[in-house]
Amino acid sequence: MLAGTVLLLLAYAIPVQAAPKSWWKPRASAAIRWQIQFTGRLDLSVNATVFDVDGDGTTAAQVATLHKRGAKAICYVSAGSYEDWRADAKRFPAAVLGADLDGWPGEKWLDVRRWDVLGPIMKARFQGCARKGFDAVDPDNLDGYANSNGVGLTAADQLTYNRRIAALAHGLGLAVGLKNDLDQVKQLAPAFDFAVNEQCAYYHECELLTPFVAQGKPVFEIEYEVTTSTFCPASRKLGFAAIRKKQSLSEWRQTC
Repeated sequence: MLAGTVLLLLAYAIPVQAAPKSWWKPRASAAIRWQIQFTGRLDLSVNATVFDVDGDGTTAAQVATLHKRGAKAICYVSAGSYEDWRADAKRFPAAVLGADLDGWPGEKWLDVRRWDVLGPIMKARFQGCARKGFDAVDPDNLDGYANSNGVGLTAADQLTYNRRIAALAHGLGLAVGLKNDLDQVKQLAPAFDFAVNEQCAYYHECELLTPFVAQGKPVFEIEYEVTTSTFCPASRKLGFAAIRKKQSLSEWRQTC
């Protein structure tokens, strides 16, 4: 009786840990058919198995349609910049706003050191993605430290924030991609499930993304200026899933 009592007391004393969230873990392959579209009427008929689409502009019904087709849906949000047209723009106090993003009217860099402010906002955004049924998030502008951000961000600040973003997504059962931030790929690839890159072939820096493929994680490459005949052979050799797009990111694309 005493032993049984002790065991019973121990059972109550030790807290039961919740099972960790599981999430989609895509595998690296140059053969992945993917699409990214942020403008125009969303074309769900594109021959692709992965769609990267705007989180606000895409409905739960559209995500469900993609799932019925056997495709995965990635939810685009900006995690490193303020956008004055978003529904939650008023949640960002002036104290966390930095310099304007060059060439992007209405956007400002965020002071990513202020997790006390930004953490709850990003959590709400990611929860919105999860409620719509998205499989993953594509958090943009995770490289403020490498730009004229206006708030003095360092590489260490960015590493801390980006890892927090990855952990936040995983805690909600979402895969998460690293957008650009090539100088920190080696440190961040273990925390992220895939990479989304713009113009690594144009800037001759695709080799910096190979740690993702080495870990079996896909690289989704977008080129705007380089023709497919120029970049596709090298992208295939690296194991990247590469497409050519117009910078408007409409439905138009050219595949390798």
